[in-house]
Amino acid sequence: MQIEEITIRPYQLTDLPYLLEITAEVFGPVSIDLNMETKFGPFGEGDWRSRKKSAIVLDCEAQPDGVFVALVGQRVAGYITTRLNKTSGIGWIPNLAVGSEFQMRGIGQRLLTHAVNYMRESGMEIAKIETLEQNPIGKKLYPAIGFEPVATQIHYAMRLTDLDTTINE
Repeated sequence: MQIEEITIRPYQLTDLPYLLEITAEVFGPVSIDLNMETKFGPFGEGDWRSRKKSAIVLDCEAQPDGVFVALVGQRVAGYITTRLNKTSGIGWIPNLAVGSEFQMRGIGQRLLTHAVNYMRESGMEIAKIETLEQNPIGKKLYPAIGFEPVATQIHYAMRLTDLDTTINE
């Protein structure tokens, strides 16, 4: 079996359809929006996939020079998005995904390492990434790269269309 080379390169606009395809394929098990749909049923326009794909589009538009793509051979295998805040010195990784066909090859780790190096070279002092409790891969991978837990957050939601009356202020 031939092992194809993995390369990391800057995002190009022509990558976007592949990023969206990977997003729709792999984010379900770690999607807050899917959690809410499971609990409350459908809401808004579209579903969790369309909302998550919209977030990826926004990442690519907000700081396209901070989006990186992993290639296996010539195929887009995964991506990572970053946001840099020069004032705070914090670099944030909003999204990281690797297509299921390419998982367990170290691609996520390579993307994370690349993003952290990019943030360091861009003058950031802190790198941050978030994950849900239900993400066993992230909970193992992020500390392996050097990230340390600093806080736990609980996401609450309520369906507003089920309320019979307005909540008293």
